[in-house]
Amino acid sequence: MNRATSTIASLLLGLAMLAGNAFAQLTIEITGSGANQIPIAVLQFAGESALPASISDIVEADLQRSGRFRMLYAGGVSSPPSELAQVNFADWRSRLADAILIGSVRRLSDGRFEATFRLLDVQKRAELGGAVYTFAASQLRLTAHKISDFIHEKLTGERGVFSTRIAYVVKQQGRFELKVADADGQNALTVLASPEPILSPSWSPDGTRLAYVSFQLKKPAVYVQDLIGGRQIPVANFKGSNSAPRWSPDGKQLAVVLSRDGGSQIYLINPDGSNLRRLMQTTAIDTEPFFSPDGQFIYFTSDRGGSPQIYRASIGDGQAARVTFQGDYNVSPRVSPDGKTLVYIARNSGRYQLTAMDLESRQTQVLTDTQRDESPSFAPNSRMILYATEVGGRGVLAAVSSDGRFRQRLTVQAADVREPAWGSFLGN
Repeated sequence: MNRATSTIASLLLGLAMLAGNAFAQLTIEITGSGANQIPIAVLQFAGESALPASISDIVEADLQRSGRFRMLYAGGVSSPPSELAQVNFADWRSRLADAILIGSVRRLSDGRFEATFRLLDVQKRAELGGAVYTFAASQLRLTAHKISDFIHEKLTGERGVFSTRIAYVVKQQGRFELKVADADGQNALTVLASPEPILSPSWSPDGTRLAYVSFQLKKPAVYVQDLIGGRQIPVANFKGSNSAPRWSPDGKQLAVVLSRDGGSQIYLINPDGSNLRRLMQTTAIDTEPFFSPDGQFIYFTSDRGGSPQIYRASIGDGQAARVTFQGDYNVSPRVSPDGKTLVYIARNSGRYQLTAMDLESRQTQVLTDTQRDESPSFAPNSRMILYATEVGGRGVLAAVSSDGRFRQRLTVQAADVREPAWGSFLGN
């Protein structure tokens, strides 16, 4: 088992110690189609019937959910091949496949499993790559997601995000739960449950901690939760409001919004609550900080120009410059991990919609057709944006590709789901 798998296995163990399995999983509905999809067939793995679930089915669902692949019917093969020499390439050419995935699974003497897979180029009749993963039955879905990540990177040149994690808040029957799940909504675990609201979860860069706002003391305070050991650390509980925590890219500090000195102002603070310092000296309301990928700037929402707009301030001297000028209401800035795109919530004719700005050209695009979008969060490869919205008066999560072409909806039956946060790559 490689280092990334071991790290996530430890994380999952820690989460299991915090709470049991969730009462409900997120379910995903795909509502759009991506452009330039790669036609691929995922064949059943030989011997996978010994597993608790089909590893090939999980991989196929992952690839389809990304919007980058067009899944081809893989049936009609009497004996699924597991070796290159067993593949009928002419048949797959006739099915218009560019690539196929073959593999096998065997049980080891210690009770674990070994999965071997190969990704094949149909046109060249050649192997593009493969690997062997050893895993326990409890790591089945993680292993499948890692295979999906391998395929995604080989065929698109970009890292896949199938083995990453998401956090979100579920409200049901007066109870709030901060949950962590696989990127496909499965394996949901409860990190914190409370009768009081939980807001603004934010992942540490290494994926082992979550910062969030809790009202457990009957007022908003910022905490950091250790997902492996389960320890909850109070970070900011000053007089007034303590809100909107965001990690710096190096994980060494948090940006938070405090009203301790009057009004809402942005401060920097260490994750253990030490070394508090104010970023800017202003009488305006500054809120919703978000670090640039290089850690040199903070994007934030401010009313200093008379209406809520997005600004960027230097960490070094606090000097700020306005970023958004179109419209009279632009809030909740988030910068893509590659630093190329800013997304935010803009008010358009009474609708609050997810909007993207190309930071080089300053061109903007409305990405959604919903009316009450909030809390956007980029996937770590910058390809998808997870956000919260409302459908039928109920909070749901949704995801849209950065070009607006591909969309998904993630729901929990009979519950409000809000405050999404997409975690980082494995091992980061």
